[in-house]
Formats: sequence, structure tokens, C-alpha cells
Amino acid sequence: MSLQKKILVVYPEKWSTRIAIYRNTEPMFLKAIKHPEEDLKRFSLVTDQREYRRDAILAELKRNDFDIQKVNIIMSRSGLVKPLKSGIYKVNTRMVEDLMKGIQGMRETNLGGLISFDLAAMIGVNAYMADPVVVDELSDLARITGHPLFVRRSIFHALSHKFFAQKYAKSINRNYNELNLIVCHVGLGGISVGAHCKGRVIDVNQAYDGGGPFSIARTGTLPVGQLIDLCFSGKYSEQEIREMVSIKGGYAAYLGTDNIQQINQMIANKDPKALFISEACAYQVSKEIASHYATLEGELDAIILSGQIFNSELFLENVKKRVGKLAPMALFPSVNDLDAHAAHGLAVLRGGVEVLEYE
Repeated sequence: MSLQKKILVVYPEKWSTRIAIYRNTEPMFLKAIKHPEEDLKRFSLVTDQREYRRDAILAELKRNDFDIQKVNIIMSRSGLVKPLKSGIYKVNTRMVEDLMKGIQGMRETNLGGLISFDLAAMIGVNAYMADPVVVDELSDLARITGHPLFVRRSIFHALSHKFFAQKYAKSINRNYNELNLIVCHVGLGGISVGAHCKGRVIDVNQAYDGGGPFSIARTGTLPVGQLIDLCFSGKYSEQEIREMVSIKGGYAAYLGTDNIQQINQMIANKDPKALFISEACAYQVSKEIASHYATLEGELDAIILSGQIFNSELFLENVKKRVGKLAPMALFPSVNDLDAHAAHGLAVLRGGVEVLEYE
């Protein structure tokens, strides 16, 4: 076998599909394929975009003179499949069926497994997803909500959490499974803060549809009574309220934009409202981190902060001043999920990890 392996990463987002070609873990080609809004609106379901986005990827690779037949493995952004333990899963027909059904939700992330499965079949290789967002290691206590009709689900940035927790453990010559960590990941979508107890995420906020701190476009936890009143006010449809919570909340609702460059510019220009909302976000992030000191019964080895927002010295200091005394802090401000996927793909190709079967 050749030592130089080619890894294709497929990473669908709302209005684009990011793709990357890696030689082992070194990026050779990176591209965000933009999909015009008018094109995507032609499809009634997100999964109906499967062939459209797949063909766009093939066209982009051809345009850049890359022969897809040279790819040794395809790594997929994870979708909303059934709850799983941490690990690397082969994208099989059963997983494809569940992605199409949207058994835990229908989002553009589901397209990752679908497109990767199609491309892999075309060239005779396998597709995989690593630490899907549905990784579920919650303790029984963490599942209790306050009413038996409601059960907490585990949907979070599992890939980033595990990747940086393991990277930190390696940096101090320790085993991830020996450490108690609090990991905070601030994505462009939601913010997830998890308690990692000896290799298991025993508690984490469900940032996917409402829990935890507000973020760029998500509201985070809202006052329940006011939310109920809003739902029955007759002013908004169910879809409008769902969008309010998931894509039109947070910074976007307060500042009128979800463009991170515009938000950063407002903060750089000392816009009073932008500065205040940013501090409020850091305040909520800090409270979420501090709550897991109790989850871990005060046995805490480190706090890990990941996400580009921590490149902001102001945001970082607003978190550190509140929780910096709890434990040492490790900072990973330049997050690239594509790199994490490539690292897992190479591990599969080298036979260094167990591949799990989705059932």
C-alpha cells in the first residue's frame, strides 16, 4: 500500500458544501461550493438536494483536474441518525435509510452521509463518519428533565469535543480516559459545553434546538413561560418559531446580522450594543462551564475552549475572569472540522482504529 493516501471530506452546510482533499493529513485542495438560494428552494426536502450537491462536487473536482478515482476513503460530516456511542462508523445502507427518514431531524448535515455514500459507491471505496453529533454517553441523572414526557437528547459537537479533548490529553502525556474535562465548543451554529468524565461525555447541553448559551444565530435556553405564551399567541407559525430559535436568534436577533465578519467589525468599532451582547454571551458560556464543576463533583483536570470566537481577546478574558480559577485552561481557537475528519480517515486507512457498524 502507498504511504500517501488521498482522503475526500464532504461537509454540507446550509447554503454551501465544503469539500477537501487531503494527502494523509495535509490539505491539498479546499473549496466551499456555494449553492444559490433560488436553486435550493426548488427542493421541498433537504434530502432532495442529494443529487444536486453530489453533482456539484463532481463538477468542482473535474474543474480542478482532480481524478476522484484516486481517492482512497471518503469522510462525511455526520447527520442526525439514532443515538450512538463514540467512534467511527461506516456509512451503510441502514444509515442511509435513517438519514433519509430524518429519524432525529432533517437538516443539511444529513446530506453528508448520503452524498458520501453515493460517491464511495461510484469509485469502489468506503465512506465513514466519525463521532457523529448524536454521540450519546449521558448519565441517567443528566437525562431527567423535570417531567416524564420529556427526555434530554444528546446532540452536540461530538467530533470537536472528542478531537480536542484527546489532543489536549496527548499534549500533557495523559490518556483521555483518565481525565475529567470541561469542553466548550463555540461553533458558528450553536455552543455546546460538556462534562467529560474519564472518556465519556456524561452531560452536555443540547445546543441543536435550544439548550445552553445563545450563539451567533441560536437563542439558547429561553424563559419557558414566555415561550409558551409566544407559541399560543397566534402571531407566529410553528415554522417561524423554530426558525426564531435555531437560525434567527442570538447575535442575529440582537444585532441584525449573523455575519461573523460584520459582528467582529462592530465589536472592533466599539459599538456599545455589540460589546454588551458579546459580554452577555461570554457570561452565559461561563455559567454553563461552571455548572459542570458540579457535574464532575469538583474533580476537574482542565477546561478546554475551542472555536474561532476565542481569537477575540475580549471574549476570552470575559470567560477567563469568571471561570479561570476552576482549573487550567487549554485554548484551541482555530477549529477546522475538516482536519479532524482527515485525521480519523487516515487512522481507518492505517488500521489503527476499530470501525463500528451502524445497525
